[in-house]
Amino acid sequence: MVIFDSKDVIDTIKLDGNNRFTYKIENLKPGFYTFRHGGEIQMFLLEPGDSLMFRLNTFDFDESLVYTGKGAKKNNYLINDFLKSEKEEKQVFKFCQLSPEAFTKKIDSIRAEKNKKLKKYQEKHNTSELFNKIAQANIDYDYYSSKEIYPFVHYGRNKKKIIEALPANFYDYRKNINYNDNFFKDYFNYTSFLKRSFNNIALETHVKHTKSPYEIWTNTCYNLDKMAAIDSLVTNTEIKNELLYYYGMKFLSKNKNIEDNEKIIKYFLSKSSNEKNNEMVVAYNTSINKLKPGESFPDINVRNLTQDVININAIINKPTVIYFWSHLYKDYFETSHKRVKDLIIKYPEVEFISVNIDDYSKDRWATTVKNKKHALKHEYILETPEESVKKLAVYPLTKVILVSEEHKIVNGHANMFSNRFEQELLGLLNR
Repeated sequence: MVIFDSKDVIDTIKLDGNNRFTYKIENLKPGFYTFRHGGEIQMFLLEPGDSLMFRLNTFDFDESLVYTGKGAKKNNYLINDFLKSEKEEKQVFKFCQLSPEAFTKKIDSIRAEKNKKLKKYQEKHNTSELFNKIAQANIDYDYYSSKEIYPFVHYGRNKKKIIEALPANFYDYRKNINYNDNFFKDYFNYTSFLKRSFNNIALETHVKHTKSPYEIWTNTCYNLDKMAAIDSLVTNTEIKNELLYYYGMKFLSKNKNIEDNEKIIKYFLSKSSNEKNNEMVVAYNTSINKLKPGESFPDINVRNLTQDVININAIINKPTVIYFWSHLYKDYFETSHKRVKDLIIKYPEVEFISVNIDDYSKDRWATTVKNKKHALKHEYILETPEESVKKLAVYPLTKVILVSEEHKIVNGHANMFSNRFEQELLGLLNR
């Protein structure tokens, strides 16, 4: 178990024989703390005098997390609010198909109900100012995020028309947004809102000077508009660097034009002051260039379920799809493997290889795979995850690599959930 104050490691604590631990934080500073176990991560609130205990199942991390002890009630409130918001987002996506006025009415109702619940809780438990600040921010940033995603989730493809149809006061709350909030800079609701907000702010700029308001995500101009918006509104160095890194990596992972990549990298490096991030972006771009069609698939060692270490190229003897998963995104194992099971039936000539990228217990990986009904014949884990993830440019996790039986890369950046993926499989077979 690793405990963080913001992003700084406080300590690494070993679990005892009963999978328990105890730890005391000296000179406690009130605020957020983070604990990480393997690939899972969660935040909790500590104030002076708290004596917090928690129980969880590492295979069902967030949903199983329960706090007891002094300080437990507020943290149980926050974790339950977090889980409810995750489920609520699917409902909000459906509301995005409504008119702007009807959509606003729906999410206003959700916000009012949350505020009512919070007020009742505050009156009952005499909550602290710090808790009130965090709980209210959760409600507000969920609401703001819902508004920011509206133009993207709305079914209309012409984003310019959608934006022009919005009421003049639709984004009035932006006048009061702090884009440099040092207290919330590592808090999920806030960082998620910032990303959605800059997507939208840049879109409003982009549609004014673009000839095609349709394909935007890999549009170089749109992504430069996002970085320019960040540079304009964000002065907090840490927040700015993290946002620039997020958008830079996301663009590189989707785009296939080397000249466009160079434009993004040049702008990114001119604005980012985080040397580690800068090095990672440049290294990622280098790896991408080595995964171009026609290049040989890299020599990567993996471990199988019988603990044998082998070169992945030794497994490839026919048209092959290599995809990745992590315990950090627990639902993705099920969705990706279920998708592959369907594809195996339709394309029996193609080999599908599942690779876990986690940099921790290989025993946990083996246990997970053996307990999953959708596990494949070819299940592996990277032997040297950090090095191999960089070499294979595994970002985002949905990335899929198509390889010919001659070990040549056919597509180094495919996505099995895209509409054109099955056409790419046919192309792989008909080479």
